[in-house]
Amino acid sequence: MSAAGDRLQETARRTALALPGVSNGRPFTPQLDVYKVAGKVFLIVTDDPDEQIITVKCDPELARAHMCGYASVTPGRYLDKRHWMSIGPGPGITERLVTEAVEDSYDLVVERLPQRDRPGAG
Repeated sequence: MSAAGDRLQETARRTALALPGVSNGRPFTPQLDVYKVAGKVFLIVTDDPDEQIITVKCDPELARAHMCGYASVTPGRYLDKRHWMSIGPGPGITERLVTEAVEDSYDLVVERLPQRDRPGAG
């Protein structure tokens, strides 16, 4: 079953907030809900009813595969088109795919953090 735009966004938000050390706010514009870990962005949820998308950090190969496999996955809006992808509602976009994309994005950001800045580091 495909995730509708509002469910896609709610799934992304719920997934992000369940991860350790996550903060969120609207530092750029009121219509962009930005999620960060250790001050680094890993998820942007667009609060525009006409454009219900999320944007996540991704491995370039995985992004290319998703863009080929899903019509509603596009190069990342607002950010580096090679390392970010945007996901909108459409055929094949499931809550599981959204959850995995958010978790993968978080993991990519955390992997690049110095050990002392990673969630749970003492």
